[in-house]
Amino acid sequence: MNVLGIESSCDETSVAIISDDKLVANLISSQDFHEKYGGVVPELSSRAHLQILLPLVKKALAGANISSDQIDLVCATAGPGLIGALLVGLSFAKGFAYSAKKIFIPVNHIEGHIYSGFLMNDKPEFPYLCLVVSGGHTLLLLVESDTEIKKLGTTIDDAAGEAFDKISKLLGFGYPGGPKIQEAALNQRTDYKDFPIAQCKNEYDFSFSGLKTSVLRFIQKEYGEASKIPADHLQLIAASFQYSAVRALTTKVEKALQNYDVSSISLVGGVAANKMLREEFQKLSVRYNKKMVVPSLEFCGDNGAMIAYRGLRLHQNGIKYGFDFNAFPSLADHTFIR
Repeated sequence: MNVLGIESSCDETSVAIISDDKLVANLISSQDFHEKYGGVVPELSSRAHLQILLPLVKKALAGANISSDQIDLVCATAGPGLIGALLVGLSFAKGFAYSAKKIFIPVNHIEGHIYSGFLMNDKPEFPYLCLVVSGGHTLLLLVESDTEIKKLGTTIDDAAGEAFDKISKLLGFGYPGGPKIQEAALNQRTDYKDFPIAQCKNEYDFSFSGLKTSVLRFIQKEYGEASKIPADHLQLIAASFQYSAVRALTTKVEKALQNYDVSSISLVGGVAANKMLREEFQKLSVRYNKKMVVPSLEFCGDNGAMIAYRGLRLHQNGIKYGFDFNAFPSLADHTFIR
């Protein structure tokens, strides 16, 4: 079976092809121009998807050495995400599938991330704990099968990736915040300032709003404003913030490991590219003797491969959809997460 996967939920346009269970193409076009605006501009994102999607599909087909009529299954991200950006990829996928009389599967973007570890040679084993960390979502999940996902915890305010973006902007590093903070914090001590970790009513929930505020108040108290912070102190603040953010994530994973009998653990999403987070996750894996699966960097960010894989597994599990399926901006819709 040849599967076409399309991802366009935010600022990456990605097209992937899985042929006979092998990934043969995964093209990603990143919209780097958003950096000068300090964040993603939805209208500009939608236009960029429109311009690049068809050329990217043609390039993926050529690279996989197959024709469009050889595609058996068409999958596309239906949400959550920016509604305009989603509609570009989803409408293209539905039109492609309808005109060619192919099977169409809409895919939940977060579920794509959850199962992205299966794109690796060493795959997760059910049941497994999955920490999803991105710019828009932070979730701790118990993944029991292809269609059974139990939500243990989520963020009650801001996502971890959003906190990285906001603190990076506050410190003058720019966007995107994750790589900027990581670069500034490299080889710096992490105890310059002990920023507090919020305690939530649900022991598996996350909160990053207070952490952001704590960093802001510290800067106001010690320096007056961010522009007056010495360069070396900027790096120390970045390192202390990163350490606290990572600790906030891994502490909840450790609690879950103490209470749930799982075969493996998986770290996914854009923030999974963070080196410190990966290292701390590895320590948990060793400490609790659990297999760890973290996707390669290519599959941490938004990508068509995870959409193609997730759509394929839904199809193989007998899940069917019609062409009247609409895009959705919220995680609350169309998901197996319970």
